[in-house]
Amino acid sequence: MFIGERAPREARDGDLTSPLESRTRSRVLHMVSAEGPITAAELGRHVDLTPAAVRRHLDALVEQGAVVEHEPVGTRRGRGRPARAYVVSEAGHQALEADYDSLAVEVLHYLAEHAGPQAVADFARARVAALEERYAAELASVGDDPSARAETLVDLLSRDGFAASARPVRAGALAGVQLCQGHCPVQHAAEQFPTFCEAETDAFSRLLGVHVQRLATLAGGHHVCTTFVPTAGLSRKSEGAVAVEARVPPEKGADPGDPAQRHTTTSNEPTKERSRS
Repeated sequence: MFIGERAPREARDGDLTSPLESRTRSRVLHMVSAEGPITAAELGRHVDLTPAAVRRHLDALVEQGAVVEHEPVGTRRGRGRPARAYVVSEAGHQALEADYDSLAVEVLHYLAEHAGPQAVADFARARVAALEERYAAELASVGDDPSARAETLVDLLSRDGFAASARPVRAGALAGVQLCQGHCPVQHAAEQFPTFCEAETDAFSRLLGVHVQRLATLAGGHHVCTTFVPTAGLSRKSEGAVAVEARVPPEKGADPGDPAQRHTTTSNEPTKERSRS
């Protein structure tokens, strides 16, 4: 299904659309995007479907809000009106982006199956390495203070569309910064391949010069990615485990005072997502 607001009529009636049906509908949507305004007859020739099949897919896409009928300027209604043409709506363009996300996940599964899970991990690290190299160059003039470096990292992440923010926090005996990211461009891939989150967390540690701890992720079901950055009392080379308790952003509708919203980990172990019972 392309648009989350409404399911196709078949799905609402309990008859779920088959994978083949979904792929065909995706082809129709992509063709409307590439060639629109386009009529049903033109679509049929492009995707090799009968007029009845094209109309069925178009009706479903219109019902979902993915495509809309195009009204040429000056067109008169009534006899002799040109055949209806269709274009992709704003919601349809968002659906196309999600569709490409699905394709990326399929590619990663193929890579894992045929080249092994390590190949996916290598790809995730290579992807983050390019970002890390660029950020390291801009952080070079900031100095070694983790707080200052964290503030600059937030600016860099925000510039790249991660919707980042930071605020000072105290985690037990440690002072630190809670770095949040409200958007993740690889969220759907990271839901199935946590190595993307792990590679990013490792990069943050290297960029900031301290052992950061990932407390929550969008991929893990939270509404924001949250990373604790110690700014006093702990460095990446510190000996021994220091208990860290920090606030994890609550799920929607959750009680902020619920003890389950707290996450405790140690500074000398990689942070792992913990599911709530």
